[in-house]
Amino acid sequence: MTAADLLAERDRTLVMGVVNVTPDSFSDGGEWFEPDAAITHGRDVWAAGADIVDIGGESTRPGATRPSFAEELRRVLPVVEALAATGALVCIDTMRAQVAQAAYAAGATMVNDVSGGHADPEMVPFVIGAGLPYVAMHWRGHSDDMYARAVYDDVVAEVCRELASRRDELLGAGLAQEALVLDPGIGFAKTAEHNWALLAALPRLHDLGQPILLGASRKAFLGRVGRGPGEDPRPASERDLETAATSVMAAMAGLWCVRVHDVAQTVRALAVVAAASAHAPVEEVPR
Repeated sequence: MTAADLLAERDRTLVMGVVNVTPDSFSDGGEWFEPDAAITHGRDVWAAGADIVDIGGESTRPGATRPSFAEELRRVLPVVEALAATGALVCIDTMRAQVAQAAYAAGATMVNDVSGGHADPEMVPFVIGAGLPYVAMHWRGHSDDMYARAVYDDVVAEVCRELASRRDELLGAGLAQEALVLDPGIGFAKTAEHNWALLAALPRLHDLGQPILLGASRKAFLGRVGRGPGEDPRPASERDLETAATSVMAAMAGLWCVRVHDVAQTVRALAVVAAASAHAPVEEVPR
């Protein structure tokens, strides 16, 4: 199955597995930094049932410093090439057009750009020319200052409006409608309250008319669930149960895909939703 085939998938919510080839990602920074470790982890992610393996070489945690182009390329290319050679469907997670282009040449068939094309003006022309599926996230700026931009009167309405505007710009530039995925950007220029409001309003994202990717996995606001005042949040590695709950919410809202660190547990959680959905009564069409 190709990336284009997956974009047309509507019968179930897909799973995108995370492979961070970084020393400083908030959840697993450094754990898969060496190419051999990242390749092994990517194979495990694919074997666990991921529909897509998302490989990124730049941390976007709050306050993160951007690596150089050469360093980002050094991190991801061997991993992309090795995993694509095994038959995995590889998505390159980058804001740089040159990295996306090199990853495409190495076997990646999809681009996940948290900046939605704002960070590099060459990104959108590249994905259009290559005919690649493209994930555009709601974005208000780079990690070093994004929380200064977390100001909303109505976060759901404003995120939907800004994503709709970006959708129109991308389609107007020539990106095929069937190639575009939108992401509300949980945790990016958003406080915990903003994140919860967006999760509570997931069905409204369908109004955007595009497949929706949700990336809530292990985010800090999930680590504070059940914690009292003054208590430290759970560490990122202990937030997979809460993440699974958000994935179930996404599936019940009919979202296209969830991006997660723990693929195996997510696949199991979504199988429960699918089993229940298969037994839902068929709605009669009004005559």
